[in-house]
Amino acid sequence: MEKQIAKDLLSIQAVFLRPEEPFTWASGIKSPIYCDNRLTLTSVEVRNHVEAGLAEIVRTKFPEAEVLMGTSTAGIAHAAITATILNLPMGYVRSGAKDHGRGNQIEGRLEKGQKVVVIEDLISTGGSCIEVVNVLREAGAEVLGVASIFTYGMKKGLDRMAEANVINYSLSNLDSLVEVAAEEGYIKPEDKERLIKFRNNPSDESWMK
Repeated sequence: MEKQIAKDLLSIQAVFLRPEEPFTWASGIKSPIYCDNRLTLTSVEVRNHVEAGLAEIVRTKFPEAEVLMGTSTAGIAHAAITATILNLPMGYVRSGAKDHGRGNQIEGRLEKGQKVVVIEDLISTGGSCIEVVNVLREAGAEVLGVASIFTYGMKKGLDRMAEANVINYSLSNLDSLVEVAAEEGYIKPEDKERLIKFRNNPSDESWMK
């Protein structure tokens, strides 16, 4: 599954690997990878693989799930499709409370004590995902964990998720992606080590040399 999803993401250019021409993140960090999982929605075959995979994660890892909650905005569509497959209710969590109407931050009905799985598209440092989990917990939900499409597997993200007591299962990850990318000629074999070095410490730009 990890390699299949990695192959899917590369095939539709949802993931770009450019170790020779790094992208610049908003934080200023130079990155050899850029991920846009929204593109999975416009490829029917890849979308079917992704939603079937997310549904399988919920079904096998979180069988007690009563509600799916998508992250805003990238996780909303995936939560809706996965909830349809599983015949579960869904909603989503805004990045902040609305400044009009009822001022909701959680959209959709959520009862206190309900068992929730968060649907996320991408996890890097884990910050935004943890914020969503905290909002749901403050509303009285029991958050079982997170099902996501892709994770970088960064130490900072893993540590933060563990500290916040958040369990995540991803369909694919950077290690699998790097293996597939090298096998299929997206990157040179010698670039594998550079990409993993970036993952291990994004602030250390020695991987670019």
